[in-house]
Amino acid sequence: MKQTIVILISVLLATGIHAQGINWQSLPKAKRSMLQLSTGYDYSLTYSAGYAYRLKTKPPILLHGTYSIPSGKKLLDDFKVRIGAQGRVFQYAHFTLSARMYGVYRRYQNSMVRMQNFGSDFSIVAGYYRKHWFAAGVAGFDKAIVTHFKHSTLYKEFYNGVQDGWYEPSTGGNFRFGLEAGVSFMKSDITLSGGKMVEQDFQSDYIVPFYGQLGWNYKF
Repeated sequence: MKQTIVILISVLLATGIHAQGINWQSLPKAKRSMLQLSTGYDYSLTYSAGYAYRLKTKPPILLHGTYSIPSGKKLLDDFKVRIGAQGRVFQYAHFTLSARMYGVYRRYQNSMVRMQNFGSDFSIVAGYYRKHWFAAGVAGFDKAIVTHFKHSTLYKEFYNGVQDGWYEPSTGGNFRFGLEAGVSFMKSDITLSGGKMVEQDFQSDYIVPFYGQLGWNYKF
């Protein structure tokens, strides 16, 4: 029973809003900073704020950080922090292949347990980009690598002898396959993405195995 609860909660830790789309053809040379705001459904209704900084490199690379929280009465009980980079790997005419790589810290708490997790998030994006719009396909993998458990008194009453501490081996993970698109105007991008999530064993499935996200990028 304890193992089942561990797996279910670890799946929650492996979810959360993912990186939103960027129009590689509309990045102004004189502006290197980007503010990102988004909301969407990814197991729950989630809100995210982020900042990206474009390095002086060719091809372009953006250092990126985001902070995400799910909706609820206690907004700071659960959150996700992601720090990493995304960059253009290959370009031919208006077709672009890019990659996203992040380290992830997640915190989840309920009446039974408080969990803190370190993980990773990798994605490959391939699409068609013009100055005022873009459309692309996305494939990614989000992994909860190591998790620390602090069980509540209530949990210990039901499962006597349970130990707090780091849980090994690695816990939840999911693949995601989807589409993203956006329109660009002035200093802004409005982006929309959606797709399907599959647990790492390719056998289990989420109750609602789909995600969707609406985002806004502001370049300055």
